[in-house]
Amino acid sequence: MFNLIVSGGLESERRGSIVASRVFEYTDEEVKNRFTPGGKIDTQALMLLPTVLMEEGVSDEIVGIGWLSRIELSGQNYVLQYALDPEIPRMTNADIRALASDLQIHDWEFSRNHWAIKDVDLFQVLYRKEVAQSPVPTVFQLSENPVSPKLISMMMPFSGAFTRVYQTVRTALEAEGYECKRADDFWLHPHIVQDIIELICTSRIVICDLSDKNPNVFYETGIAHTLGKDVILITQSMNDVPFDLRSLRCITYLNNQEGCDKLAGEVLDRLRTIA
Repeated sequence: MFNLIVSGGLESERRGSIVASRVFEYTDEEVKNRFTPGGKIDTQALMLLPTVLMEEGVSDEIVGIGWLSRIELSGQNYVLQYALDPEIPRMTNADIRALASDLQIHDWEFSRNHWAIKDVDLFQVLYRKEVAQSPVPTVFQLSENPVSPKLISMMMPFSGAFTRVYQTVRTALEAEGYECKRADDFWLHPHIVQDIIELICTSRIVICDLSDKNPNVFYETGIAHTLGKDVILITQSMNDVPFDLRSLRCITYLNNQEGCDKLAGEVLDRLRTIA
């Protein structure tokens, strides 16, 4: 279920109001009875529901999705306090109207201030919309496994020259409670590219070593960026960093023990900032 609040009284991203007489309009009677035990509105129960907040209209009006934190009757209005969910991209009334059938919202609800309760899983509808709009790769498959919050992956050339780099950084990360892997640390799929994709998809953070201009690492870096991963770029020389990535912060290091130890410390500092 979710709250649908259409109101011209949405003053900001934190506070608004709705006429009390408009509460439970366009709401099924059974749902209304559930939230009015003894004839009184159960505000605590309403605050447990996700909430869609919008003004009247069917075009580019901004829609907020979040949670009510306070509901207070003041005169003829309910005064609302709420917090918008930062993880949900902002939508418009046109976006909601395109989903109106799935959300059980009637066309005329977009032109009337009211507060309805819809017996629909809001997040399931939004997820289906996101999945339907997402591009589907054809040369590999994205993993359906969840992201491991402590997994850090390293994308680097599979060369003995980088063994010390990997082992030093991994040891430092593991000492801090993280798990660090490269794609050659496991074998899940017949093709190593699919193992690399699995690792990127399930990692919380991806470290990409651009040293030696390795084309495979460039490809993996692009995939990680496309998937919205937090990426830490490292390199032995800024001359190896492509022009398109020069505007991003990149940690430089020397490939000796002292340089690798320093690199591990800088990576940990960056992880703490991201966390």
